Amino acid sequence: MPSVTLKDVDQHKFVKAFSAFLKKSAKVKVPEWVDIVKNGKFKELAPYDQDWFFTRCAAIVRHIYFRSPVGVGAITKMFGGRKRNGVCPAHFCRSSSGVARRALQALEQMKLIEKDAVRGRRITTQGQRDLDRIAAQVKQRKKDAKIVALAAAQAGISVQAPQPPAAPATATDQVEAAA
Repeated sequence: MPSVTLKDVDQHKFVKAFSAFLKKSAKVKVPEWVDIVKNGKFKELAPYDQDWFFTRCAAIVRHIYFRSPVGVGAITKMFGGRKRNGVCPAHFCRSSSGVARRALQALEQMKLIEKDAVRGRRITTQGQRDLDRIAAQVKQRKKDAKIVALAAAQAGISVQAPQPPAAPATATDQVEAAA
């Protein structure tokens, strides 16, 4: 059986799975200010997701897997966005370098990445092995889901979960539903 690498899986599913792995392993040291910080000066609010730091770390390590060496400046450029200036034209703005630096330091403590002798950071052999292992798990889950769906289709069974009945929208609908 050929080995599975990070290139063989969907990036969204991988980042979701790897961020769950980072959260479950509890090796990532999350800064205490993650609840109140914005991800860039172009953002108006802090992130809604409570686990956004794990997702950011997973996205960064995936980026380093493909394009190394990578420094803090490249990470801030990658997560940058459009800054709205009111009536003035919008312009590109980089994301927070403090968030990028702390995420890189957390990944270094896990020994997934290391500082390059020349510049930036690159993936370690242990990090590459861990990422490929989780990518193989994601691919296996997708393969298992296809097998279940195919078996259900052959048996004539619907695999989708049943939808709950829609709640009445207005008071008159509630009266009609009760009658």
